Amino acid sequence: MRHAARRDAIASRRSEAGQGYPRAARLVRKADFDAVYRSGKRRSNSFFTVFLRPNGLPVCRFGFSIKRALGGAVVRNRMRRRLREAVRLHRQEISPGWDIVIHPKPSVAAASLPVLTAELRKLLPAAGPATAQP
Repeated sequence: MRHAARRDAIASRRSEAGQGYPRAARLVRKADFDAVYRSGKRRSNSFFTVFLRPNGLPVCRFGFSIKRALGGAVVRNRMRRRLREAVRLHRQEISPGWDIVIHPKPSVAAASLPVLTAELRKLLPAAGPATAQP
């Protein structure tokens, strides 16, 4: 399969699901990460430490910070891909208007995706009329 045809096939699968992960939903600047750390709230469990800060926008923005101590580049990139997938699949279930930075712990490397997703959703603000500020 040629490169262009492969790219079109991948793009069509993403659009069918309707669950993309656009750049507007990502924290990319160091200043944004620093603001979340400085004035945000912290929640944690045995898999993650999550920092949350209201952003005043109609969308949630996510950032991932994976320490070198968690493993080599292959392990860290695998963690990052799995976390992005969990966020991508459940982004609509999270209350809008937050900047969220996720720090995985070493137990993430061995856990299955459904377990990671369930544990992450416990720490994030749920969408709905009774959403509480953390």
